[in-house]
Amino acid sequence: MFIWTNPFRIIGMQKVKIKKSRLVAWSKDEVKLLKKLFPRGRAREIAERTGRPLTAVRQKAYSMEIKTRELNLWSANEVKLLKKLYPSKNIRSIAETLGRPIYSVKQKAGLIGLKKAGTPPVWSRQEEALLRKLYPDHRIQDIANQLGRTVSAVTSKARRLGLTKAKRIWSKKELSLLKELYPNRTAQQIADKIGRPIQATRFRIVKLGLKKRVI
Repeated sequence: MFIWTNPFRIIGMQKVKIKKSRLVAWSKDEVKLLKKLFPRGRAREIAERTGRPLTAVRQKAYSMEIKTRELNLWSANEVKLLKKLYPSKNIRSIAETLGRPIYSVKQKAGLIGLKKAGTPPVWSRQEEALLRKLYPDHRIQDIANQLGRTVSAVTSKARRLGLTKAKRIWSKKELSLLKELYPNRTAQQIADKIGRPIQATRFRIVKLGLKKRVI
């Protein structure tokens, strides 16, 4: 006996089509695609090619006990290619080239110490020790020159290490020189001449209420 089912639901005076259920059986070709691509971390591609929700793809893989390869050992060729691509290519493109999940690529790059091009080198223990020794009493520019680092890198590292400048009392000679130089010199020139940090020099200028000469 044929039973007709109405694919529309009456709401008010309008007919609204009922959406098809997503619980459609997986075809043999779809399962084959799942087995081929899912282990490579390409669940999103499977979803796009089959027209299924990403959650449905992952659920199907879980029910079939198909896992990604993030725990698999990396081959020598994969590592070699990763080292070649990592400095200049974005993570997503590398993951697609290798057929690995993005987080797997990030994890492996971190384990073997890969860095993006332009990334400053990691601070060594010797550099940190020298920074701790010099920072309290030396100008940041001098420390940067000695370490071969930028001023911003030294300042940032010192902040992370919790280092602070020693509070040096201004001598009468320094104050006299500051007052003498201020009318015709910049704060940076004065700081260099006296041997004080630029921030400390500016603070002292404000505290003394010094003003530039008006011609």
